[in-house]
Amino acid sequence: MTVIAETAPASKPARWTGRILSGLVIVFLMIDGAIKLVPWPIVTETMDKMGYGSSETMARSLGIITIVCTVLYSIPPTSILGAILLTGYLGGAMASHVRIGSPLFTHTLFGLYLGLMVWGGLWLRDTNLRGLIPFRR
Repeated sequence: MTVIAETAPASKPARWTGRILSGLVIVFLMIDGAIKLVPWPIVTETMDKMGYGSSETMARSLGIITIVCTVLYSIPPTSILGAILLTGYLGGAMASHVRIGSPLFTHTLFGLYLGLMVWGGLWLRDTNLRGLIPFRR
């Protein structure tokens, strides 16, 4: 039987910081998913520049995936699963930017920045995750 070390509950400011970080990620990704559902011409043009063609079906599929993963992340019992799925999604976006030679700090690493916000926000607001990933002092 595996025993996970118990951690003290997060302080109120830490919990609120985590909620704010997570909220920013959720709002951004829900908007990102929604514009892929429409899909606006800028979405299909960008997908074409990235080498995926200007398929509206692909854009809608990516929009659905983004929204489903974000909803999983936003619901406390499934938030860790959502964070794992979003990490994979953002990693794929980063790989696509590397493949086409996008600017490093503004485009390629944007997925890393967002991923750090996903996990940082979740770590600050979720005691169970802090028990799994403790930082020692």
